[in-house]
Amino acid sequence: MSQIDKVLYTGKTHTTSGGRNGSARSSDGRLDIQLSSPGSSGQGANPEQLFAAGWSACFIGAMGLAAAARKVTLPPDLAVDAEVDLGTGSGGYFLQARLHVSMPGVDRELAQALIETAHQTCPYSKATRGNIEVALQLV
Repeated sequence: MSQIDKVLYTGKTHTTSGGRNGSARSSDGRLDIQLSSPGSSGQGANPEQLFAAGWSACFIGAMGLAAAARKVTLPPDLAVDAEVDLGTGSGGYFLQARLHVSMPGVDRELAQALIETAHQTCPYSKATRGNIEVALQLV
């Protein structure tokens, strides 16, 4: 297991009872959302959506670092569409994910290299490695 030498930031939230059907608020008040179960008629976001949003944002940051190391500029319309599945299998509930990366105007070989480097350095990718199925796709 990797250990942190220096904490850069700590995200703090308070989630009410009800979990997937409760609410969550960050300690700084910037996040204040209702939660709902996937596929329900609830008004809020579900944990899988939140995980997908966090991972895709972090992944774009990791691609930026990979691009800077190669002295290339990422296109302004770079996008990552993340899909996080919640499912069941032998032994309970599980997640799996797909990251679809769009880098218009970037050479396909370079884009693939940036994606692979980002997947090695992104903290969300590291946290999921070996724990869930993850597919990366350049679109």
